[in-house]
Amino acid sequence: MTSTLDRPTISSSSSSSSSSLLDIPSPPSRSESLTPKHGPLALNAFEALENEGPSPAEGDIPDGHEGREERLRRRNLAKSGIGIDESVASSSGSGSVGSLDVEDEERENEGFKGHRRKSSLGEARRKMRDKIRSPLVSTIKLDELRDTLEIGIEKKFAPLSIPPHRRLQTAAVALWALLIPICLIVFLLCLSFPPFWVVLIPYLIWTQFDTAPDYGGRPKEWARRFFFWTYFAQYYPCSIVKEAELTPDRPYLFGYHPHGIIGMGAFATFATEGTNFSEYFPGIKPHLLTLESNFKIPFYRDILMAHGICSVAKKSCANILSQGPGTAIAIVIGGATESLSAHPGTADLTLKRRFGFVKMAIKEGADLVPVFSFGENDIYEQLANAKGSWVYKIQKNFQKMFGFTLPLFYGRGLFNYNYGLMPFRHPIVSVASIVGKPIHVKKDPHPSDEAVQEMQQLYIEELMRIWDRYKDLYARGRTKELTLVE
Repeated sequence: MTSTLDRPTISSSSSSSSSSLLDIPSPPSRSESLTPKHGPLALNAFEALENEGPSPAEGDIPDGHEGREERLRRRNLAKSGIGIDESVASSSGSGSVGSLDVEDEERENEGFKGHRRKSSLGEARRKMRDKIRSPLVSTIKLDELRDTLEIGIEKKFAPLSIPPHRRLQTAAVALWALLIPICLIVFLLCLSFPPFWVVLIPYLIWTQFDTAPDYGGRPKEWARRFFFWTYFAQYYPCSIVKEAELTPDRPYLFGYHPHGIIGMGAFATFATEGTNFSEYFPGIKPHLLTLESNFKIPFYRDILMAHGICSVAKKSCANILSQGPGTAIAIVIGGATESLSAHPGTADLTLKRRFGFVKMAIKEGADLVPVFSFGENDIYEQLANAKGSWVYKIQKNFQKMFGFTLPLFYGRGLFNYNYGLMPFRHPIVSVASIVGKPIHVKKDPHPSDEAVQEMQQLYIEELMRIWDRYKDLYARGRTKELTLVE
């Protein structure tokens, strides 16, 4: 087909004679060429064509092919929800400007109605979503939960130029925090190789009958003095304030407060030499006690016992204290319940109804040593979980089922300072309180309830004395005073 740009222009007089001789149909007139064969025309179509010049001959625009402006106009109409009916447009006559005005007005009305239909449809969908929304989702108030989680959280990445000793401190804390999953992964990998079964199967059978967790474990001096634990203690840092000597001619029961989220200070003080415990109290052999379930984890149980960590069961406490003078056990008195109250700036202790450790000390004739660890509650942030809230109820039900609970907490990360599961760097100071001498306990295999309560009251008074003496030095950022919540 010849392009319209290459075709010579023919005058109107010569076109009539040529068409009669050659029987070639004459091209349509300008008014006929404006017939809306490809949809309705805009109001300024005539002025545009006058400026454009002669109209193209019929057949130059094949059926189904349109100009760019026409396609854009149709697309805009389609987005507005206005349909294009070509049959109506063509039957309305060619060149009728009045009919075009009416059609444009009708289309505008239809567009407004379409917009109104869309709005009403969106409103109906929103109401339907509100009706089918879960009652649980509406009661837990996700907006408030998100706002609580976002308080104080702003990602601040650690610079690349960090001294090597600080990198080692972070690595030591990460190693201890991830020790359980590391041990499980190593065990499963070994289990995937059949040649290892000859060792693993007897090992698993032996762990079911091993009584070492109830008799002091298998403490190794090299494990307690492992160089990584020095970096572990320096991370926060952890330290000990000693008020008096502990003679190695008596057994001792250390009561550690508060529990915190994980009890990092208790591990650094009583399970390692990161804080130089043996230098402060020579001749004393401490055993940190933990849940018996921890000794069911392969490999992890052996690492715990190498550091002198044992089970917190009654028989374990009695067996260790009965080994003679110089032996000591350290119990985190508040346990899992107290971990739910571990919020920065607070010191809410679960102690009022804890008589078991006092009764154990009287039965075995072990002197009581209260230990308050300033800063233990400040190394993690925890989601608000006031008593009666849905979070607190879920955590308590979990504790009843499994014997421990899971505080919803966060700390810092490996490569940032304020978002992750690593503890914050905050000083932890363990103050072992002795007023001239520890709280002396007279051995009584069958103590009365009155004797137990009286000894507990002495213990609480000594613990309060530690708080009152050191709170302005080590807890200057506190938001409330020490409180016995349970």
